[in-house]
Amino acid sequence: MQTQPAKAFLRAGVCAALVICGLLVVSPAFAQADANAPAPGQTKVVESHESLLDIWKNGGIVMYPLGFCSIMLIWLTVDVFMRTSPKNMARPAYMQQLQDLFRAGDYVGAYQFAKNNPSTATDVARITLSFVGDGQEATEYAMLDSLNKVNAGIQTRINYLSVIGVCTPMIGLVGTVSGMMKAFKNMGTSGIGDPSGLAKSIGEVLIATASGLFIAIPAFIMFYLLRNRLQVSMHHVQEELSALFRKMPYSHLKDCHVGEEEFFAAVPNWVAGGGAPAQGEPVTA
Repeated sequence: MQTQPAKAFLRAGVCAALVICGLLVVSPAFAQADANAPAPGQTKVVESHESLLDIWKNGGIVMYPLGFCSIMLIWLTVDVFMRTSPKNMARPAYMQQLQDLFRAGDYVGAYQFAKNNPSTATDVARITLSFVGDGQEATEYAMLDSLNKVNAGIQTRINYLSVIGVCTPMIGLVGTVSGMMKAFKNMGTSGIGDPSGLAKSIGEVLIATASGLFIAIPAFIMFYLLRNRLQVSMHHVQEELSALFRKMPYSHLKDCHVGEEEFFAAVPNWVAGGGAPAQGEPVTA
């Protein structure tokens, strides 16, 4: 069984590995330009080589927020992918142990097991067990409410992928516009004596737009894939929990307190003090 720090360390390691792989894959595409075709009578082929750092600098200041967005994209993708795994949300070993405890009628033992072995399914089962003494309606409501909270928490992380997909092309466009303004400003002051220099400057500022699109496209793809994966996993967890609480003997569990939650509501103090207030008399604390 993996502890929470171990899971966090695993996620961080996978994210770091993906960042490195992403840089290795993307850097050759940006770092080396194709060889120019030789003109008639030309014997030498001109080649241009640029490092990833040079490309980063050419993109302008917007490359910093774009770099942050790319790291967030990888981290969110790995984190949500691991969180929405059906086997992680409803571990077969945990569910089998809960089923055995439910068959034996040991609901207190099932509560303690769920508390000591946290996961999505066991956490929802623990909260639901604490309501069995309040009847079927309250128990089913507690289960659905807990599932909705889990779904909302993970869905919030997935929505950040959509935010990245929307914002990164706009950030790249800002870099392109500001870079072209500088290029035309330089052309206005020094003239158009070297058109190739202007073309090179424009090509460099387009790096920002290209970088934004390279981040936005996988962000939208992962947004829809992970959203569908979450729905499938949540349905799986709900089916497992519904099977546990099916045919629950609520009549025998009436007013039982299975969990360890503290109750704060008590008998009104005027009842404990000797009777209800007189008719028409206001109730004061």
